[in-house]
Amino acid sequence: MGEKRRVILVTDGDEYAKKAIECVAKKMGGRCISQSYGNPTRLCGEQIADLILKAAGDPVFAMFDDSGVIGPGPGEEALTFVAGHPRIEVLGVIAVASKTHQAEWSRVDVCIDNTGEITPYGVDKFGIPEMDLKKINGDTVYSLDRLDVPIIVGIGDVGKMSKKDDYHIGAPITEKAVRLILERSGFKHG
Repeated sequence: MGEKRRVILVTDGDEYAKKAIECVAKKMGGRCISQSYGNPTRLCGEQIADLILKAAGDPVFAMFDDSGVIGPGPGEEALTFVAGHPRIEVLGVIAVASKTHQAEWSRVDVCIDNTGEITPYGVDKFGIPEMDLKKINGDTVYSLDRLDVPIIVGIGDVGKMSKKDDYHIGAPITEKAVRLILERSGFKHG
């Protein structure tokens, strides 16, 4: 069957997220499944899993987006499939906050605000801490509570947060979330 691929799942898939995740994956020596981007996610879970299994190295980053669909939309369906795949080990999830028309939320283990500070409070799409402990609102987070993953890190809108996570400056908030996941998982590249 071979070794499991080690993967970080990201609950955002727009163009900004794609550029930020590609930037961070390159810094980490990993691979971004760029074809998994889309708002909403265009590939099914099986297609994304196949791309993950063919990627050149770990960690592998995959993006999932429901584009505001209430309940488990195409992004979450694909995410759930990938997270349960027998040849994929999920190191962690970056749960992205968004402004949804109807609140969907998930528990998170920790959040990182738009200044790069770790906080037990949820954050909004701008990366500003909110009042709820360990809770984030977003449109692709509905199913996260049902997944068996080691850590869920909440952040604001990947690649945005009022330009504090722009890929031109290295997507520092996303990078910090990734570094936290890798540290907690004990993952060592190479």
